[in-house]
Formats: sequence, structure tokens, C-alpha cells
Amino acid sequence: MIRKLAMVSACVLLAACANRAAVPDHVALPAAPPPGELPSVIGLTESALRATFGEPAFVRKEGDTQFWRYNGAACHAFFFLYKQNGVLTVQHVESLPPGAAIGADNACINALRLHPIPVPVS
Repeated sequence: MIRKLAMVSACVLLAACANRAAVPDHVALPAAPPPGELPSVIGLTESALRATFGEPAFVRKEGDTQFWRYNGAACHAFFFLYKQNGVLTVQHVESLPPGAAIGADNACINALRLHPIPVPVS
């Protein structure tokens, strides 16, 4: 009886190992945003970013780098701040939905400003 139980247990263990799903060697990253930056926000310091957009909905800090997220009714903006000459400044910005030719949509970024820049009417 013990031999039968041991044999059945061994078979169950072998079957469990055989049904394991293969782990992929690598995971594909999402496509990089199109190159280019919005000149109106690149180089803003932390205090200038807060003065322009208010308090972020989310901040993530990793060493000397920070990631700030702002949420709007129709879009979200993501600001990437890096130390440059000892000062934390915006070096990259993206939005969801993204811009047509660059990673951030200017209309989205403008809509998130505390004081939006008027759009000239032609």
C-alpha cells in the first residue's frame, strides 16, 4: 500500500513539472515615443513646474531622478526630472494620448496648466 502511494505521489509530482508554462527569455518593451520635446516645459525647475501646473497627482523618486504625473479630464502628462548642474529640471515629457509627432501633446499640456496659454485665432 505504501509503495502504491509513493508511486502515485511521484507520478503527480512529475505531471506537475511537465505542465509548467515556459517562461519567456525576454519581455518586449513598448515602443519609444517619437523624438522631440515641448520647448515650453523642457528645463523647468521643480518650483517652476509647480507654479505652472500645481501639485502633481503622483510623484516617484529614484535617486536623483523624479517622475511627476498630472491628471486631466481628457489626458495625463508625465514629466521626467533629472539633475542638471545640481538642479532638478524637466528633461522629458510625455502625454496620454501622445502627441502626433512627439511624445507629448501640446494641447494636453496646455490644458493642464493653471493658466493656459491663449491659442491665437487666425
